[in-house]
Amino acid sequence: MEIADMVKKSRAAQEVISAYSQEQIDTVVRMLAKVVYDNAEPLAKMAAEESRMGVYEDKIIKNKGKARILWYGLKGKKSVGILEYDEAAGLALAAKPMGVIGAATPCTNPIVTPMCNAMFAIKGGNSIIIAPHPRSKKCAKRLKELYDVEFDKLGVPRDIFLVIEEPTIDLSTELMKAVDVVIATGGAAMVKSAYSSGKPSFGVGPGNVQGLIDDDVDMEETAKKMIQSRIFDNGIICSGTQTIIASKKKYQALIETFVKNGCYYVDDPARVDAFRRAIFPGGQIHKDSVGQSAAVIAKLAGVDIPAGTKAIILKPEKYGKDDFLSREKMCPLMTAYEYDTWEEAVEIAYANLMVEGAGHSVDIQSNNKAHIEYAGLKLPVSRILVNQVCTSMNGGAFQNSLSPTTTLGCGSWGNNSISENLSYYHLFNKSRIAYVKPSWNQPSDEEIFA
Repeated sequence: MEIADMVKKSRAAQEVISAYSQEQIDTVVRMLAKVVYDNAEPLAKMAAEESRMGVYEDKIIKNKGKARILWYGLKGKKSVGILEYDEAAGLALAAKPMGVIGAATPCTNPIVTPMCNAMFAIKGGNSIIIAPHPRSKKCAKRLKELYDVEFDKLGVPRDIFLVIEEPTIDLSTELMKAVDVVIATGGAAMVKSAYSSGKPSFGVGPGNVQGLIDDDVDMEETAKKMIQSRIFDNGIICSGTQTIIASKKKYQALIETFVKNGCYYVDDPARVDAFRRAIFPGGQIHKDSVGQSAAVIAKLAGVDIPAGTKAIILKPEKYGKDDFLSREKMCPLMTAYEYDTWEEAVEIAYANLMVEGAGHSVDIQSNNKAHIEYAGLKLPVSRILVNQVCTSMNGGAFQNSLSPTTTLGCGSWGNNSISENLSYYHLFNKSRIAYVKPSWNQPSDEEIFA
């Protein structure tokens, strides 16, 4: 189907659902999540096989977890008609759909990202067209097939969710120019294309989550959280913790705790360099390392590691712009650094973020509010996640108040339009109906300039 035809069909379907009540809209949105939840296992298997990256079992967890939290986060939220009325201000807020949403989705999250974007779009009364990564086109097509069955049962037009079945860069670019709003969840080139489309766009920036560890935390608990954050789905999640930044007095004991919990530690400069050259040949990440296990990464580097190793920890001699290892590593590999003061810990994190990942997130394990807020004020990131598993909770969780999402805005630092988690309220227009304030009065000049 030509892009122009897809947009025409999508627009006709959108006009139908734009007249739906809140209850009708929410019935469809709930279904979008429930289908993925109910089909989590086969969809995870398809995602692992087609993308050739990540971990099947983790993808099941991701499918079920995101379906749960996204629907729970949208449940009961108003997105149709008058959203609120402030009598004292004499102001009413009305929601109006944006139209046809175009969404470029990555092979790292081939199921949950299309699901999430569709839920947000349809919650606002919009339709959506998915432009999947070529290594996730089968997943997108299967999702469409599952949704069509349910659309028919609900009497909802199938064309509110369309998929480019044979995606290319040119088709994705054409789609972005033809729709009303663009969501680009993927690589830098795709995000740049979205912002060059001439349409309102929501993009993401690269992750490079810095992990700062304070002296007042439980080492065992902290190590388990950070390992879980690093190894989930073989490290392809942008919120996965990339570094261990620990104080010199606790460093050795902390590393021993990580090793005890399944990590392999390398501080010999020659062997660190072997991994550096394997992961970043010529300074760019090796495509064959992305989403692969620790065993595969070690084999690429020509280093023998114990069977069952969960993650590899490297100790570079330098940080920031002086080492490629300061960049995002999309595999179960972390770098480790020592600091004398908390201010130095923040300086290390800052230097690494300025190489890659500015605007995204940091993972702080600390019970010291002053330290947490110092880092929060100094570091150029949109999210500071405290004492949690960053990879699974940074995109919203029952444990925190971040908006559930799969698209994490990185603000001006990451060349993005928002510095928060993308949500449904970004995908409808808001009209403000301004009445005369009931008790307004004109202040005197003396009052104004006092």
